[in-house]
Amino acid sequence: MRITALLVIAIILMPGCILSKTSDKDSNDDSTTIVMNIFHGESLDEATANFTITIELNHSAAPLHSANMRKHVEEGNYDMTQFHRIIDDFMIQGGDFENYDGTGGYAAEWYGYCNSQESENSTSCPQTSWTVPDEVDNGLQHLPCMISMAKTQQPNSAGSQFFIIPEDSTPSHLDGVHSVFGEVTQGCEHVTTISGVETDSYDRPIVPVMIFSAEIVD
Repeated sequence: MRITALLVIAIILMPGCILSKTSDKDSNDDSTTIVMNIFHGESLDEATANFTITIELNHSAAPLHSANMRKHVEEGNYDMTQFHRIIDDFMIQGGDFENYDGTGGYAAEWYGYCNSQESENSTSCPQTSWTVPDEVDNGLQHLPCMISMAKTQQPNSAGSQFFIIPEDSTPSHLDGVHSVFGEVTQGCEHVTTISGVETDSYDRPIVPVMIFSAEIVD
């Protein structure tokens, strides 16, 4: 799947009959805790700032999106990827482990959708076209410090890209459009700081903001 996962404010990125297992996670657990270590610089050694944020995924409200991110983290897909799109007072967006520029990324497992279209099985769908069905009406809103899934203008088109909302943003116009699936429980002030970095005319940071590592800690 080749996508430009932008949010609907500009050109923004039910399961089928057969689904793969969503995660090795105990189905009785309601959350997953993820720690992301982030640096701002051309390399880790040359970083001008380092940040750590803790994210709690909500498996009860958004089971598929939470399982999808958990699996991506388990596989190390977010390590050394960048926040490729940052808009001050709005959001920071990352998660493209395929092309690293906002044009790639796909679901970690088969959730019954091929390039946003419902499909009975994955045999005729390359993994790079796997997407996650929307979970937009789950009661979670786009409030400060929440994490939501980026997708194209098509429904059911989320893959691996996500965005995090800083402390000074409440993009309620995204409610019912994008799937909120967790929140930043520690370090949201760092998200706010990152949202203010200098960017070019395409909202790309002048100096890279990189996820050095993402780990499950529960």
